[in-house]
Amino acid sequence: MSFQRRHVYSTNKSQSCRKGAFHISQHAIPLLLTHVQSNPPAGTYPPTLIFTGATASVKSNAQMSSFSTGKFALRALSTSLAKEFGPQGVHVAHAVIDGVIDIEFTKKYIEGKPEEASIGSEDIAEVYWGLHTQGRRGWANEVDVRPMLEKW
Repeated sequence: MSFQRRHVYSTNKSQSCRKGAFHISQHAIPLLLTHVQSNPPAGTYPPTLIFTGATASVKSNAQMSSFSTGKFALRALSTSLAKEFGPQGVHVAHAVIDGVIDIEFTKKYIEGKPEEASIGSEDIAEVYWGLHTQGRRGWANEVDVRPMLEKW
C-alpha cells in the first residue's frame, strides 16, 4: 500500500477515534452532570466516563501514526474533560489497555501461550469498576493495564 493511500485510510481511522470520543462526550457529560445535581454525594458512586486507550496513547511506533494520533487525541480529551468536569463531580478516566484481551476472537493470537500472556476481560472489568467506585478524595485519572508477561 502506498504512503498516500495508507495516509488517507489512516486519517479516516484517526478521525473516527477522535470524533467518536468527542461526540460521545458531548452527549454523556450533560447527563452525568444531571446525575451529580440530582444525587447527593454521600453514599453514591460518582458518575464516571472511562476512555479506553492503548500504549499508542503515550508513545508511538513506526507505521502506527494513524492509530497513535487517534489515541493521543483520546488521551488529551480525557485529561481535558477530567480537569474541567472533575471539580463538578464527574470522574473522567483514561485506561491504557496494552495486550491481547482473552476473548473468543483473539484465541488464535494467544494459542500455546500461558494465561499470563493475555488480559482477561474480567480483569479489565474489575479495573473499570474500581475506577467507578473510587472515593471522591482520591480519583485515578489514568490506569495502565497489561498482562504479567507483556513485553514493554
